[in-house]
Parts: sequence; structure tokens; C-alpha cells
Amino acid sequence: MTLPGKLDWMPALDHAELLAAPVFGALSTFDRADEVFVAAIDPDLADTAAFCERYDVDLEVSANCVVVAGKREGDERIAGCVVLATTRADVNGAVRRRLDVRKASFLAVSEVVERTAMEYGGITPVGLPREWPRLVDAAVVSAGTVVIGSGIRGSKLALPAAALTGLPGAEVLEALAR
Repeated sequence: MTLPGKLDWMPALDHAELLAAPVFGALSTFDRADEVFVAAIDPDLADTAAFCERYDVDLEVSANCVVVAGKREGDERIAGCVVLATTRADVNGAVRRRLDVRKASFLAVSEVVERTAMEYGGITPVGLPREWPRLVDAAVVSAGTVVIGSGIRGSKLALPAAALTGLPGAEVLEALAR
């Protein structure tokens, strides 16, 4: 596996200090953890565009995880959605239909941070609450090696995109993104 960009990639499980606690916990039981690498970055450059420019990572292999919520008959439904950085999640189309809610929207930043124990700007599908489905756009799975958040702003993960399908609750959706 060729790791992208100008970064010092290291086996993720050997560097718990570069991962949010729930991310390390999830990787500890992930059967493909040996294929997951972590690299330290400047936390001020965690946002996708700045990160890709500084570390020479193509947007086409950078994936973002957004948390979307909706309600149905008083029941809150939440999902983590993984899309390439060159696209946007189809929140009120594909995501709304999959959650079976009338209206879907991004979960408030403060709620995401509190419920995931991850930092904003580092949200990742690895380590999300087990009850939340991880909706992965089919284009992400086809991207080869992808770079995603690590749960903190000070690092990024790189892994085979297909490994995302092995996360708890992972579902690949066509046209999750536009």
C-alpha cells in the first residue's frame, strides 16, 4: 500500500497518543488494524483544504466524516457519513432516505464532540458510537488508500478505503455524495 502525501506514516496502534481514545479502542478490535497508519500534523492545518495543500495529499484520496441526524416519531436517528473531500454528503436525499426521517441535518458541532469524544476537525468513522451506522459513499471505497480523521486535529489516518466497509455498522451507498 502506497501512503499518500509528505507525511511520516506509522502503524496507528503503536501511537495511541496520536488518536482519540474511542479511535484507539475501535482499532484495538479492528481486524484490519495492521493496515491503518497515523501521521502527526499541525492541528491548525487539520481542515481538509489546508491539510491537503500543506502535506501534498490529493483531495481525491482525502475523505471526510460528517455526522447527520434526524427524527422519526420522536426517535433520534444518527449516522456518520463518509464522503470524498471533492464531494458533499447528500444530506436531504440519500442520507434522509436511509435514516427514514422527514428532515436530516448536520448534528451540532458541540453534540458531535460530546457524543463521540473526538475533536471537531478530526471526526472519523473509526470509533463512532456502535449504534450509529457508518454510511460510506461507494466512490470512497473505490479510492484506494484514503486519508481520514483520527479523532484529534493533530493527526490523520491512512488506510485502504475498502477497510472502511469492515467497521461496525458500515454500509456502502451509491450516490451518498454529490
